[in-house]
Amino acid sequence: MKKYCVVACIIMICCGASWSASAAHRGASGLPITIKSNELSADNKGKVATFTGKVVAKQGDVTIYCERMTIYYGAVQGDVDKIEADGNVRIVQSNRIGQSAHAVYESKEGKITLTGGSPRVTQGSDTVSGKVISYYIDDDRSEVRGDGDRVEAVIHPKSKK
Repeated sequence: MKKYCVVACIIMICCGASWSASAAHRGASGLPITIKSNELSADNKGKVATFTGKVVAKQGDVTIYCERMTIYYGAVQGDVDKIEADGNVRIVQSNRIGQSAHAVYESKEGKITLTGGSPRVTQGSDTVSGKVISYYIDDDRSEVRGDGDRVEAVIHPKSKK
């Protein structure tokens, strides 16, 4: 199941409290993942696959763009331990966009972390930015750290009609 929900897990950082993490897992787990790149290097013994050059990973309505994506497989066939995305990382789903220079999904911790290049998550006209943005999938919570700088959130109140 982890293999098939990786893209959905990464986008969860953009979803905030409006979605349940477990619902997102169930909804995306059966959908195929398509990864396109200029090159693919697979090391089955080392349990690593690296996609390089204009990487586009898509599952359902979630798309990840980056220059390099490295997938580290677990001991059990089909399990994914960790995924790293590097270089102009952009995660898009509907009106949600996460951006950074580097993103890591750690399956054991159920955590996605955006770092480098002024990490930012935008949903509609709302944004949050900091040095490190982490999303804990199983707990449906996030942390934004400034690490010496300030964290910034811009939230536009929804009009009541």
